[in-house]
Amino acid sequence: MSRRRIGFWYRLAAVIAKPPLIVLFKRDWQGLEHIPADGGFITAVNHNSYLDPLSYAHFQYNTGRVPRFLAKAGLFQGSFVGMMLRGTGQIPVYRETTDALDAFRAAVAAIERGECVAFYPEGTLTRDPDMWPMTGKTGAARVALLTKAPVIPVAQWGANLAMPPYAKENRLRLFPRKTLKVLAGPPVDLSRFEGQEPTPELLREATEVIMAAITELLSEVRGEPVPAALYDHRKARAEQRRKAAEEGSK
Repeated sequence: MSRRRIGFWYRLAAVIAKPPLIVLFKRDWQGLEHIPADGGFITAVNHNSYLDPLSYAHFQYNTGRVPRFLAKAGLFQGSFVGMMLRGTGQIPVYRETTDALDAFRAAVAAIERGECVAFYPEGTLTRDPDMWPMTGKTGAARVALLTKAPVIPVAQWGANLAMPPYAKENRLRLFPRKTLKVLAGPPVDLSRFEGQEPTPELLREATEVIMAAITELLSEVRGEPVPAALYDHRKARAEQRRKAAEEGSK
């Protein structure tokens, strides 16, 4: 999708969002050359702040290839935010309902139209205590293997310093002025998974490859070594419940 086809609603969103982002934050953008100039593609992005969709969207808007985000269906209902999400062509996700497949179909259709679909493979804000990506869900890998669209890994850092996730006081911390860092990498090599039955095991393995690429980029952005293993929120919760049960039985 070229810049001239971005459309009225996305341009309106940019007019509203870009000025405060430019004034309030510094930017360190790298890897824009990896965003395809044409054709459908997927971006797989880490998620560490309620603010980072704006940071990442600003980065990619400037390439002329706007992202279509998958977002919780509830955000589309009423309100100015819902109107903007609908107008800019974002994709509602209906979790655990009969409409759950609609997001998958919409993502595939958008890619086949030559658009970009942005996935947050973790499915939610990271719960990792050190703010690294968690284990991912398989949606991005499933869509990628079906459409054969390139998957561009993207790592971002800085929005979480301005608006930390799960902070007791969910307010912006603007000073000192934060730098919003975004780094896009080359397409993830998923060739060894193509042409195979998309079993749960294969999709999990492909997802691990995608998450590893994002984590490597974030390691570069942060200037820190990659963690030994990605944080698994389900396992962490199960361990917490086990410990609580043990304490309760004493």
